[in-house]
Amino acid sequence: MQYAELFCQSNFSFLQGASRPEELVRQAQFFGYSALAITDECSLAGVVRAHSLIKNEQLGIKLIIGSLLRFEDLEVVLICPDKAAYSELCRVISNARRRSSKGSYTLEKWDLMSLRHCFIIWLPTGNKADDNWGEWLSRYHYARTWVGIQRRLDNQDKRYVARCEVLSKQWHLPICAVGGVLMHTPTRLRLQHTLTAISHNQAVDQVKSHLLANSERAMRSKVKLEKLFQPSWLEESQRIAKRCSFDLDKLRYQYPSELVPAGQTAMQHLRTLVEQGKRLRFLDGIPKDIEETIEKELNLIEELDYPYFFLTIYDIVMFAKSRGILYQGRGSAANSVVCYCLEITAVDPRQVAVLFERFISKERNEPPDIDVDFEHQRREEVIQYIYQKYGRKRAALAATVITYRFKSAVRDIGKALGIAQSQLEYFIKNVNRRDRSLNWQAQIIELGLEPDSMKGQQFIELVNEIMGFPRHLSQHVGGFVISAGPLHDLVPVENAAMAERTVIQWDKDDLESLKLLKVDVLALGMLTAIRKAFDLVKQHTDRQLSIADLTKMQDDPDVYKMIQKADTVGVFQIESRAQMSMLPRLKPACYYDLVVQIAIVRPGPIQGDMVHPFLKRRNGEEAIEYPSDAVKAVLERTLGVPIFQEQVIKLAMVAAGFSGGEADQLRRAMASWKKTGELMQFKDKLLKGMTERGYDSVFAERIFEQICGFGEYGFPESHSASFAVLAYASSWLKYYYPAMFFTALLNSLPMGFYSASQLLQDVKRHQVVVLPICVNHSEYEHFVCRYQNKWAIRLGFRLIKGLNQNMAAQIVSQRPSQGYQRVQCLSDNGIDKSTLERLASANALQSFSADRYSARWQIMDSEAKLPLFKGEQLVQTQHTQSPDVFADLIEDYTATGVTLNKHPITLLDEAGLLEPFTRMNELASKTHKSLVTVVGVVTGRQAPGTAAGVTFFTLEDDTGNINVVVWAGTARAQKQAYLGAKLLRVKGIVEKEGEVIHVIAGRLIDESELLQGFNNKSRNFH
Repeated sequence: MQYAELFCQSNFSFLQGASRPEELVRQAQFFGYSALAITDECSLAGVVRAHSLIKNEQLGIKLIIGSLLRFEDLEVVLICPDKAAYSELCRVISNARRRSSKGSYTLEKWDLMSLRHCFIIWLPTGNKADDNWGEWLSRYHYARTWVGIQRRLDNQDKRYVARCEVLSKQWHLPICAVGGVLMHTPTRLRLQHTLTAISHNQAVDQVKSHLLANSERAMRSKVKLEKLFQPSWLEESQRIAKRCSFDLDKLRYQYPSELVPAGQTAMQHLRTLVEQGKRLRFLDGIPKDIEETIEKELNLIEELDYPYFFLTIYDIVMFAKSRGILYQGRGSAANSVVCYCLEITAVDPRQVAVLFERFISKERNEPPDIDVDFEHQRREEVIQYIYQKYGRKRAALAATVITYRFKSAVRDIGKALGIAQSQLEYFIKNVNRRDRSLNWQAQIIELGLEPDSMKGQQFIELVNEIMGFPRHLSQHVGGFVISAGPLHDLVPVENAAMAERTVIQWDKDDLESLKLLKVDVLALGMLTAIRKAFDLVKQHTDRQLSIADLTKMQDDPDVYKMIQKADTVGVFQIESRAQMSMLPRLKPACYYDLVVQIAIVRPGPIQGDMVHPFLKRRNGEEAIEYPSDAVKAVLERTLGVPIFQEQVIKLAMVAAGFSGGEADQLRRAMASWKKTGELMQFKDKLLKGMTERGYDSVFAERIFEQICGFGEYGFPESHSASFAVLAYASSWLKYYYPAMFFTALLNSLPMGFYSASQLLQDVKRHQVVVLPICVNHSEYEHFVCRYQNKWAIRLGFRLIKGLNQNMAAQIVSQRPSQGYQRVQCLSDNGIDKSTLERLASANALQSFSADRYSARWQIMDSEAKLPLFKGEQLVQTQHTQSPDVFADLIEDYTATGVTLNKHPITLLDEAGLLEPFTRMNELASKTHKSLVTVVGVVTGRQAPGTAAGVTFFTLEDDTGNINVVVWAGTARAQKQAYLGAKLLRVKGIVEKEGEVIHVIAGRLIDESELLQGFNNKSRNFH
């Protein structure tokens, strides 16, 4: 017996389906089904996952595309026999989704009337309306409609089947068997019930009437199907499946063509633009090797028919350039010489030699990879330009699948099981997910969950099951799909939560699986900061700068000396604790060193044990050896150690004999091996391939371990090359124009690794004067000014928490030429009391008040508001006590998040509240392995996956930042201080390696009570 399941919902029918598309396919294959239709409700979001599994594992089962749709009291499953039906279904889903807000849909009768190609499986509801719908369907869609009979084996089952048979005879519609599958195995019933409760926002025992009566909506064996359905019904399902020939691989992307001038081909126009760009980029003439590379790239673009893609990117970046929006392209194709000539990237090809095979892979038939980062504060202008140019029908963002993670799983499952919200939040707050030696289940039991109770067991099992399940679709950060014709011919489109945004129902991985191109329009805060810094430099020095100008000037040794000292607070990519620890060891001295630096401080190289060999070889402590010339060609520029993702893939090809297609599968497996374990299936082939080609088995094992180490964290050289440009540009600006650079950074927050407070601490260490917020001198933004014949930074109103930007603009625009003389002047200009109170809290009224308390007295003074005294300067008779330094400090942080007065550690030390301790600037004089006590404000906690349970704390004292290493056992034994301290005393051991200094924590002491009310926020576990 052959059987095709034509009605099956995956977990992309959000909070309905209880199994992943891949699980459903595998189960259908196991049961010997000939075909499986994935028919999620008004969605095609799950079909690509099923398609990719079948294709990659060459399973002998046909995938059929379809969707469940509901209209009033009609339920139908639409099935796609061919491409025309598929486009029709995409249109219907798009129209229904676009009529409604995100997450819902509104079908209209016209949508059903317009169907000309889709097969219709009608699912009678058993209500009186069935007669009307039977007549309607037989009238308009007679030749393409079936009655789908389900066997749910509940108390209505026999009556329902009889009713369906009557409808079939009455309207002459054939019957087919369908399962209405919601789960691949009956063991998922409990999860399905829980999903139903979550969808109703209630506990399971409150939604009993909505729950499945049994597990009959699980996938069934053919033996069971034969017992439940008449043979003719099963045969009809098989006949329908045989008539379905559409495959997702038949989708063909077509580029928009309006970018090409009349009378030219796309390739001719691209060559013209590259020719113009060559003259712009290479003012002193084009080196012969560069010219040859350009021609090679252009020929490949033409051969693989990608000119429209490059023209589309070019058009977008030229729009950004015309609006003064800073941008930088990255990705393997972005770092080509063609993209340099088209001004898509500022990466100078004379400074880096990215593997040509990664430009566009002809052998792997991969589309080109180009991401373009734009200023994060102005990217919306670029997005709206794309929508305006191509219209909503031809342009939409890719989706991002929001999945259940630990916190959301605990909250939703807990609520569905009736666990108190307060208890769930207590669990979430006190579980340390970075403790890899004590899993979250054990920690929750320690926190009070009863492990032997039915509810406790269900809670743990269901949280484990639901983690990774899709919760809803969101919009991708900037991946656009732009087509020549209506996009809904290719994929369904729906509304995003954000106004003026539409998204397709597939995410970036789905698009990649189908080899459909997207244009990544991404946001990067550092580009905003660099552009603002360029503007400030031009404003104050009349010097015009661009990123390309900085790269053309080649490497500046003074800038690299600053980088080698890890003086990189605020600098792009090399500002983290881990990067700062590596900089004095790797000592980057040129652009390509920065490329390596950015890529090597990543989980991939660290887990693959590549960092120490690289450093030893770079320092001449270890010989550089290559087992073959082929391996040398791949690894020579990184001293024989694979640092980049491209090198790992190339090694598999040259050392193990992988084909291009196999190498592409390896890359995909690397990207998801922790989730699926797919990488292990390549182990035997890799080891066997290398040993057959004469490589030592030890070398082969090491290469495989390094590939495993890369996991999903392997960093492409092409991305690192683009990031290195911005790292150098930001370092150059910090070295030569620190006041302009930090002002730009502060005006670009939130972004980057550091808070305004930490940036200002670094500003002061660079002897840049910082002037306070002042109602008579500040503007909304921070700005650069001259102070005592030096560049200084005047802080702006934007730092004041809760201050309305329009009110700040009013303060500035109405400010008298001689400045405000008293509070009443501000009131007379329409500044409301709440704004005045915020100004007083921020000590921004100090030009006419002695302190915050005095300013508040003036605000409360009602006499000055009387008509008799209007315009008069009244003498203040109240004698207020001035705030002490601690009160000032607390209010500085409360009102603005920063202080320009003494550092908290300085104040506490001067007040005698701190026991003896060592400051950051004194650690260098301590001997290796000596005992030490340090104290600081906690500004960061990092627990990377590579660190085997280790957490890296950053403590800020009044001389700088201290790096503290906390082992898992220490964290577990002193959990309260580890998780909650704002001010931390650490007793530990100094470890020194060259210029790199750490403190290995032994005892953690929470000193936060010394700063009651202190509102510093640390950057935790990023």
